[in-house]
Amino acid sequence: MANDFRGLPGVDELATSYAGDGVPPATVVEAARAVIAEARERIRSGGVALDSMDLVAELDARVRDSIRPSLRPVINASGVLLQTNLGRAPLSERAIAALAAVARGYSNLEYDLSGGERGSRHEHVRSLIRRTTGAEDGIVLNNNAAAIFMVLSVFASGREVIVSRGQAVEIGGGFRIPDVLRQSGARLVEVGTTNRTYARDYAAAITPETAAILRVHSSNFRVIGFTAEASLSELATLARERSVALFDDLGSGCLVETRDYGLAHEPTVQETIAGGADLAMFSGDKLLGGPQCGIVAGRGELIEQLRRHPLARALRVDKLTIAALNATLSSYAEGREREEVPIWRMLAIDEARLKRRAGGWARAWGEGATVVLSRSMVGGGSLPEEGVATWCVALRVASADALARELRSGEPAIVARIHDGAVLLDPRTVEPGADRSVGRRLAAAR
Repeated sequence: MANDFRGLPGVDELATSYAGDGVPPATVVEAARAVIAEARERIRSGGVALDSMDLVAELDARVRDSIRPSLRPVINASGVLLQTNLGRAPLSERAIAALAAVARGYSNLEYDLSGGERGSRHEHVRSLIRRTTGAEDGIVLNNNAAAIFMVLSVFASGREVIVSRGQAVEIGGGFRIPDVLRQSGARLVEVGTTNRTYARDYAAAITPETAAILRVHSSNFRVIGFTAEASLSELATLARERSVALFDDLGSGCLVETRDYGLAHEPTVQETIAGGADLAMFSGDKLLGGPQCGIVAGRGELIEQLRRHPLARALRVDKLTIAALNATLSSYAEGREREEVPIWRMLAIDEARLKRRAGGWARAWGEGATVVLSRSMVGGGSLPEEGVATWCVALRVASADALARELRSGEPAIVARIHDGAVLLDPRTVEPGADRSVGRRLAAAR
């Protein structure tokens, strides 16, 4: 073993063997030190010592990994359209072009071009929010959690907010409605039971200390069976009669009729506004299909209070988000969301086309690949358990985990799913332009 250790090059000697360009010497030295350390551990554990060519190859691979961006594109073949871990909704080409246009140089983010004086970034979004939701006004913040927090902080701090016990929930990332209420300074008043809450439960809980009723949409779970909940119209009538506000956390922010895409009905922002909610809060990067942000839409005087509050600066969005959101909302305003917004375009794909694409991937793999009927799921904390029929290529190998890991580790990285011991790749969530890349990766992994 001692001789094996003596056969290893020094760190500096190995580092000088690196033939790449444009990499800081310190990065190469750090990578060489790690390669030598791993080689020593390998020998110590009784493994075969690597020769000089293998060590150089290891060094080259480690340097490449160290300079590769940690955030990079992946091909989502999992069939989950709003995959939270993969960045949720992909942006439309229109949104990407708008984002790039303002990123390249200066913009009128907070400048009034007609008056030649300071303007407000909030002005860029309010018109399209009005047009697409039917609300009197709207404001955009950095995510929906921020939107809920700000609404409660501004309008309910130090006072009571009534929430159904079945809606005091935890959603992604440990985000809990009761915790947000406490952080905002509001006092939570739970009514009803986990599965049944009536309008009379809310009415009995209203006191002079009540600021608002908060309705929380169950966007990432579903309670079935012996259930009941107060309707939006019942709550709106009660709120008006008792002079308290009605806030509706819609979560996913849907602007279209989901039944047109073979899914269960998802309450839309337009329905909430028309139904009498004072403010609706929803995400921009889920069913809306835009960038990450939180949108508050509703009564004009309430939105103006939010706009003037100090939290509006702390929670505001940047020019890139504004540009992408405006482009996305423009697609809805023009009735072009089915063609332009990726999530709706993917949901509308013809099954026969999906079957043909899956067949092409199966041919790239060869023997052992089959085309199977499956389901694409919405995901992303939206429309729980909802999905549509799709066709996938199923790969049955000795180790599905090993194949899935190999697909994830290459370039481009491909994220698949494992079902019944097979690796499944769903073309619904893959842009057709990436089919050749998928085929090449499958052929290489065979």
